[in-house]
Amino acid sequence: MVRSALDALESEAIHIFREVDGEFDRPAILFSGGKDSTVLVHLAAKAFAPAPVPFPLLHVDTGHNFPEVLEFRDALARRMNLRVVVARVQDWIEDGRLTERADGLRNPLQTVPLLETITAWRFDALFGGGRRDEERARAKERIFSLRNAFGQWEPSRQRPELWNLYNGRHQPGEHVRVFPLSNWAELDVWRYIEREGIELPSLYYAHRREVFLRDGMWLAPGPWGGPRDGETSRLATVRYRTVGDASCTGAVESRAADVTAVIDEVAASRLTERGATRADDQLSEAAMEDRKREGYF
Repeated sequence: MVRSALDALESEAIHIFREVDGEFDRPAILFSGGKDSTVLVHLAAKAFAPAPVPFPLLHVDTGHNFPEVLEFRDALARRMNLRVVVARVQDWIEDGRLTERADGLRNPLQTVPLLETITAWRFDALFGGGRRDEERARAKERIFSLRNAFGQWEPSRQRPELWNLYNGRHQPGEHVRVFPLSNWAELDVWRYIEREGIELPSLYYAHRREVFLRDGMWLAPGPWGGPRDGETSRLATVRYRTVGDASCTGAVESRAADVTAVIDEVAASRLTERGATRADDQLSEAAMEDRKREGYF
């Protein structure tokens, strides 16, 4: 039987899930409600079937999440009987551990709640949906990415990974971020979603939405702000290539209303989803790498 590329990627990811389960005591899956983290949950379910997924989901809620994503998260947890740990950025703001930024962005505020929640729950491994094709800083990651006692990424301490051998060794207080989708591209993810019939938040498909243009991106108005003076909103048919903090996640004009149409659209695109739709990644050329060094995803 000829093995497809998707079969090989799936097999590798399932192997990684099982390796982590055998090496670590308290893993969790970082979950945003987006396509990549939803595929992670699907892969984890396949890795341990017929047993339930043995890890909780960890979601950092910025308070600026799209309502459709929160509804999807809760419905998925109920359907699959998943435990969900939610770290709410608003809690850190209200008790003074964080201060609102002048620009209103909350994505950069996720790091402290994430790290403090990891410490509080004593997680020693966290699965993430990062892929090497998304952004230059993520292309530097190993599949097993060691983080120090402060949750920070140190490039010089990353270990070689030869012949699919993964080194999970870590000291007390350190933890490892694990990226089973490292070798997947955006198109692979969408083809896998189509093959497996994976449900996603409706935001990923074309729909009518009020949007306004800012810095070349179509943003949606909401409790997170906008439009500002001089910015005019209009109804447009759009979809989202990635979902996150709504104050910095842009939509793209699209007629792709189903998975097949999305695959055709992604195949023709020359921009990654983060490069096209994430304002926080455009703050500087090293924005993502700076946040990774601080302990971000």
